[in-house]
Amino acid sequence: MISRFDHVTIVVHDLDTACASYTVLLGRGPSWRGAHPEHGTQSALFGLGNGLLELTAPFRSKAGDDEASAGLLHWLAERGEGVQSIAFGTDDAAACSAQLRERGVRATPPHSGVAHGQDGTTREYKLIELSPRTTRGLSIGIVERAQLAELSATGPVDAGQVEALDHVVIRSADMAAAQALYGEQLGLRLALDRVVGSVRMLFFRTGGVTLEVVEAGAPAPQADAFYGVAYRVRDLAAARARVVAAGLSASDIRTGKKPGTEVFTVRDGMCQVPTLVLRDPSRD
Repeated sequence: MISRFDHVTIVVHDLDTACASYTVLLGRGPSWRGAHPEHGTQSALFGLGNGLLELTAPFRSKAGDDEASAGLLHWLAERGEGVQSIAFGTDDAAACSAQLRERGVRATPPHSGVAHGQDGTTREYKLIELSPRTTRGLSIGIVERAQLAELSATGPVDAGQVEALDHVVIRSADMAAAQALYGEQLGLRLALDRVVGSVRMLFFRTGGVTLEVVEAGAPAPQADAFYGVAYRVRDLAAARARVVAAGLSASDIRTGKKPGTEVFTVRDGMCQVPTLVLRDPSRD
């Protein structure tokens, strides 16, 4: 059914500015840039070792703001920049959608989409969307891609460059519902269930990416919310030096919550997304 983590989407006001900042963070430029005119969006995809980072902004044609951009413009006006959605990957969208519905998940049949690259190429995909009633308000999809290899990272990266996504954080006020959705219905592996202080945390893993679900504090929100994103490198000191030399603000390196790890926080330029860079020798 679900075979990998596909991408995390961050919505931004200005795609060029966001691309410049994330190119500094990741140590590489986007593997694809283009538009989805029918959705009123333009995007850049950064290929990492185990998934994609997507930056998305309103699409503006030469004639001015397109009507199709209204939804994203409204999102930005109400919520500002930040993580908008995540998507998992599948090799067979039709079978995946049918199996999800058999498990009681409100999921659409797969619908086809086309993205138009700046270089004149097109790429096709099939997308399943999960109902916000199922996901407690989150935008979650499942994608079948025909050209995944063309978007993914290729070749070795320097030790100070980001080589992979590590985890995406979700805040939830209903941990039982989260465990049922991600574990039982979507079939993600629950790698860890622990309490840190008084906060319960669930760690689901697929395709080398962890979905970290953190219990929200009181007062409990009516819906779940995306929070931050963490990236993994092999040389943390080199990564921090590169980021700081390019003009971004970063915290000092400190010991991570997971034994054996070290981390630093990127304080600006990340489009309001809490951003962590870490070294985990156990996953090198």
